[in-house]
Amino acid sequence: MKNADKVVTFKYVTKTVAMQHGLRATFMPKPIFGAAGTGMHANISLFRGGENAFYDPETAMNISDLARFFAGGLLEHASAITAVANPLINSYKRLVSGFEAPVYIAWSGPNRSSLIRIPAGRGLSTRLEFRSPDPSCNPYLAFAVILAAGLDGIRRGIDPGDPVDLNVYELSRAERESLGIKTLPANLKEALNHLEEDKVVRAALGEHVFENVMRLGLLEWEAYNTYVHPWEIERYINVF
Repeated sequence: MKNADKVVTFKYVTKTVAMQHGLRATFMPKPIFGAAGTGMHANISLFRGGENAFYDPETAMNISDLARFFAGGLLEHASAITAVANPLINSYKRLVSGFEAPVYIAWSGPNRSSLIRIPAGRGLSTRLEFRSPDPSCNPYLAFAVILAAGLDGIRRGIDPGDPVDLNVYELSRAERESLGIKTLPANLKEALNHLEEDKVVRAALGEHVFENVMRLGLLEWEAYNTYVHPWEIERYINVF
């Protein structure tokens, strides 16, 4: 809750200060074509008795089974989480290859082409970095579904598989399939379809919030999908 409060406060203060200087600050996920977008990576640790429960110095990566299972839960529910953590049409213009934004559902050590990476810090600093969320999301809802997915992974002992230390962007489709690497939803409608089918993420939202997330998301998708965009006019009007 405190971290979600900080996100809201930071955005409000940033926009207010920018206005005072005659500027406009935006947290739009992808405001500029061809440039990196705006992410809101979630760094996650679990503590027990003052100790970081994700740290285990006896393992190869110095992370515990709890950390692995939490990552497994995030990977299993990633597509549904995307509908909450990336709620705009524009969110999916950020989740494309070439800008260190996640596209593929995989985990790794320091590899920035994966959805989840394990930053270098260990001991109290051991954490998972969940890299898909963007700042257009409601942080209260996003953090709730991220936590629910990770805890489901711990409860069920979901194995995330081996870390993928390759540049996933450079793998062929066949290579990704051989490694069992799936792709994040390509658009809001696809993400909403996954949310509708995911009992864990849906339960974390509660039925009232879930229904409104679906309703508003589908309205946004319909408005976008039926609009004739300038890109279409420029591309087709003199050809057909």
